[in-house]
Amino acid sequence: MKKTYSVLIIEDDFRVAEINRQYVEKVAGFDVQKVVKSGNEALQYLENCQKMPDLLLLDLYIPDVEGLELFWQIRHKYHEVDIVIVSAEKDTSAIQETLRGGIFDFIVKPVDDERFAQTLSRYKKYRNYMQSKKELEQADIDYLTGFRRLLDSHSPDQELPKGIDSITLDKINQLLNDKMAAGVTAVQLSKLLGISRSTARRYLEYLVSIKKVKTKLNYGTVGRPERQYICYETYEQNY
Repeated sequence: MKKTYSVLIIEDDFRVAEINRQYVEKVAGFDVQKVVKSGNEALQYLENCQKMPDLLLLDLYIPDVEGLELFWQIRHKYHEVDIVIVSAEKDTSAIQETLRGGIFDFIVKPVDDERFAQTLSRYKKYRNYMQSKKELEQADIDYLTGFRRLLDSHSPDQELPKGIDSITLDKINQLLNDKMAAGVTAVQLSKLLGISRSTARRYLEYLVSIKKVKTKLNYGTVGRPERQYICYETYEQNY
C-alpha cells in the first residue's frame, strides 16, 4: 500500500491557504491534514495533534510572530517534521537562514503550480527513497544532497559532448524526473519533444553514461525488445 503524506499549511491569508490546499490535493500521495492561520494556532496544533504531519508549508510572514521566530520554534521542537517555506521573502540572509535550518525547499510567492507540484513530487521520491534503504552508501548520500546533480549538471554548452546541448538535456532531465519517472523509450521521447529517434537515443545514452539514467529491456509480444530509460532513483527503488 502506497503511503499518503500529510501536510500542515501555515498561512494567514485564507485565499492563499485555499490555493495551496488545492495544489497539495492535486498531487497523488498527499493529503492536507490541517490549515492554520497564525503562529500560536500552529504551535497549539503541533502540541496536541494525535498524528504529527509529515510536511509543513510555512509562510514566513505570520502576523503574530516576528520574522523567522516561528520557523526556529518549530525546527527546534519538532525536528522530525520536514518544512517547505512558501513565502514572498526574497532577502538572501533570510533564505540562507532557512537553508541552514534544514528546509526541504523554498518556494517564492506568487506560487507557480507546476513548481509547487515538482516540490511535492521530489519530496515523495525522497521519502520513498529513504524508506527503501536501511543503510546509505556514498552514492545514495550524493544523490540526496544534490552533490551528484551538481557534478552532473553541464550548463555551459562547451562542457558537453558534441551533439548535446544544455537546453534539450534539461528538458529531458525534467521529463524523466517529474513526468516520466517510470521510464521512456527513445521513440516515446522523440514524439514528446519533436526530435528524431536518433537524437532522442543520443541524449538518453549520454544520461546513461553519466549515471543519471539506467536502462532495462521491455519484451513485447512482437518484434525486438525495446530499451526503456528510467531515472536513477526510480530504478534503484523498483528494480
